[in-house]
Amino acid sequence: MTEPSAQLVFEKVSYGWGRRPLLRGLDIRIPRGKITTLMGPSGCGKTTMLRLLGGQLAPSAGRVLVNGKDLRRLSRQALFHLRMRMGMLFQSSALFTDLTVFENVAFPLREHTDLPERLIRNIVLMKLHTVGLRGARELMPAELSGGMERRVALARAIVFDPEIVMYDDPFSGLDPVSISVIMDLIRSLNRSLGLTSIIVSHDVDEVMAISDQVFVISEGQIAGQGSPQELKRTDSAWIQQFLSGSPDGPAHFHYPARAMGEELFGNGS
Repeated sequence: MTEPSAQLVFEKVSYGWGRRPLLRGLDIRIPRGKITTLMGPSGCGKTTMLRLLGGQLAPSAGRVLVNGKDLRRLSRQALFHLRMRMGMLFQSSALFTDLTVFENVAFPLREHTDLPERLIRNIVLMKLHTVGLRGARELMPAELSGGMERRVALARAIVFDPEIVMYDDPFSGLDPVSISVIMDLIRSLNRSLGLTSIIVSHDVDEVMAISDQVFVISEGQIAGQGSPQELKRTDSAWIQQFLSGSPDGPAHFHYPARAMGEELFGNGS
């Protein structure tokens, strides 16, 4: 039985691309109302895990559960309604370049509801006010800084008042001030709205400062988990190397391959 506090569950989940295994038997419990971070080297499957949580991908083995529901068993309509309770902040922000800030945030409401225009206007202005950009509502995405783009995307991600918000590398490419602003927004929104937040990132200092728990993924499995304080005290050389960013340690530099001498002087390709 899954514990009641676990809102999102990976139960022995495996997934791969073609012959390349990416995730191998993952068991993860993500509690309701907390900030959970998935960390690990680039290409270890972190963003794929978000796609599995959103039902965009299905595991090759195991189950992904949201609020106790197995996503593979949901009808298309039921999955659609579940996604309405999820918000997603994309790494690239993914704003529509030909729409104003206001129209970008209004787009999901116009696409998926029959709300009157006055109510849409009020909702959009409230969400933009939450991220400090109500005054920028008539600007185009090309007129925004990277940090402003990310905040507009966050306003759009919470436009339906979701239970769950997923952040795909939210600090990537931002200056230190913008990073601090996004960190404060994630923390304050999680607290004030009672959200369950899942962050995918390899920005160690930032996520360790705001996360309640962290899962470190390596080679398709969990290399370590716990609170930021627990991870900092771990005796795992691999995790210590990852947290410190050291080039020297057990983390592999070379992708698996035949011996160099065999490649150069052997008789096969």
